[in-house]
Amino acid sequence: MNEYDVVVLGGGPAGLAAALASFEQGMNTLIIERENRLGGILKQCIHDGFGLIKFKEKLTGPEYAQRYVDKVLACQMPVLLSTFVLTVEKAGTGFVITLVNAAQGVAQIETRALILATGCRERTAKQVFINGTRPAGVFTAGTAQHLVNIEGYLPGKKCVILGSGDIGLIMARRLTLEGAQVLAVYEAKSTPSGLSRNIVQCLNDFHIPLHLSTTITRVFGDNRVEAVEIARVDENMRPIKGTEQVISCDTVILSVGLIPENEIADMLGVEIDAATKGPVVDQNFMTSVEGVFSCGNALHVNDLVDYVSESGEIAGANAAQYVREATPRQLAEIKMSPDFLYVVPQQININSSNRKAVLYFRSREVRENMRVTIKSGDQVLLSKRYVILRPPEMERVRLVIKDGLASNQIEITMEPVKNKEMAL
Repeated sequence: MNEYDVVVLGGGPAGLAAALASFEQGMNTLIIERENRLGGILKQCIHDGFGLIKFKEKLTGPEYAQRYVDKVLACQMPVLLSTFVLTVEKAGTGFVITLVNAAQGVAQIETRALILATGCRERTAKQVFINGTRPAGVFTAGTAQHLVNIEGYLPGKKCVILGSGDIGLIMARRLTLEGAQVLAVYEAKSTPSGLSRNIVQCLNDFHIPLHLSTTITRVFGDNRVEAVEIARVDENMRPIKGTEQVISCDTVILSVGLIPENEIADMLGVEIDAATKGPVVDQNFMTSVEGVFSCGNALHVNDLVDYVSESGEIAGANAAQYVREATPRQLAEIKMSPDFLYVVPQQININSSNRKAVLYFRSREVRENMRVTIKSGDQVLLSKRYVILRPPEMERVRLVIKDGLASNQIEITMEPVKNKEMAL
């Protein structure tokens, strides 16, 4: 049985960054990827806008991924492609992974630390309760993106898009550029789900209408989509009777949310956060199961790939530190006020030598002129003012963990900026 110090599950941007960070710390590191090429979802994201934070330049998805792939190849790190993980089991101080691929058949490997960089998946039509028949022509935005950018097929000529997530917005632009007619984007919520820049660049610049508080309630068609029924929704997302309209189309694109892939985490008994659908972690991105780390979109769905890579680097470096010297953890819970949708990490390991934490959070609602404060007892660890906080836009702060925290609980709150402070 082959033995490794660190095994990374997933060869996307998070997994590549994690593997390189671990390898650079001298760890015998292996990447396991189920597709036949490294790069993850970035391989089909041929639009630009990646790398502005990480590399200070505008790159396409494949260009961004290739920078990491080249580093992995240069250091001759072992990689298993077209490989599926069947089971992961705790064994002594490490883990036994059972995997399968065409070259080896069913095989087992052993590792001291495991990094979950398995990404996320798209919600489907049945998960958003669209009724009607099941004709051809209903695609998730990611599937449509793969068909257009990788396979070279146009999924339809007359399209409607449900959901204003970033992939859906980007596909509205891509389909238009490829010659399809995008009739409209419908969003059940009262505010858009995507980044503001994507609303402007993908919809406004191409005169594609966005209808808020509106959803698709039925799909019509026998062999192929022929039309959809749309309706306005109330504040509880319930369709309002009498507002229905039938829109003729041949394609429905779904951009209705992403869910972190955590079946392996569930297999290991890792605690999952109900808000993020990803593991509960400390500042080292170690989960509730010691030796198991999580990063990227498997941990929580990110807006920018730059932060996906950052989380991979944090997980990889700390997995290496764990292999070198595993120390008992003393966890302080991060308690958030109801104003937050979620905060990652959810815990701080007070005993860790890593005294710097990167916190990611989202506001539950659109809030203007707010101050976010992080405290331990009466000790203020961070205070920062925000002009606006929007749920689609993840925020990031750096936190220095001081010795001798006032309590074993850390609180993060937000409150309106006082008028006197706004005048400064």
